[in-house]
Amino acid sequence: MSNRVEILGLYKDLETAAAAAEALVQGGFSEKEITSISSGPYPDGVIVKDEGRSFLRWISLAGGMMGAGFGFLLAAGTAWLYPLHTGDKPIISLFPVGIITFEFMMLFAILGTIGGMFLEMGLPGFKNKVYDPGISQGLIGISVSCQDGAQQNKAVEILQGAGAVKIRNEGQP
Repeated sequence: MSNRVEILGLYKDLETAAAAAEALVQGGFSEKEITSISSGPYPDGVIVKDEGRSFLRWISLAGGMMGAGFGFLLAAGTAWLYPLHTGDKPIISLFPVGIITFEFMMLFAILGTIGGMFLEMGLPGFKNKVYDPGISQGLIGISVSCQDGAQQNKAVEILQGAGAVKIRNEGQP
């Protein structure tokens, strides 16, 4: 069982939420421990700066390469295992094998992209996340993950000092 506690501070507007996130960073919390939750469509990095790298393009590329390999093996392997001799024409012909290879490459690249998007979004979520119904009514939540009691008290103090409307504390043992 994890000792981590999620503390959620709710704010009325974007400026105070961003100020709270900045105060948490200046208070010694890392940006990976801070999360913003809102019902509004704010772009990444507006409230909490996230310097995380996206590996979606590499996942798509790997899917495409696997698909090309599988398509080539399927088309060329079928022609090799069941040869059909037609005059002096090659058993493994370039254009039919190329078409099948391309189609499987695109199929696997698309499936890899869809799977990579789910991984990048963190779906499915295996750990419980803190939430408050006020977020769906327009409030902005700043969540911070803490380990010990001193860190929890410091986070609550920073969130209250930044003007939190409400503070929730979830995950206490």
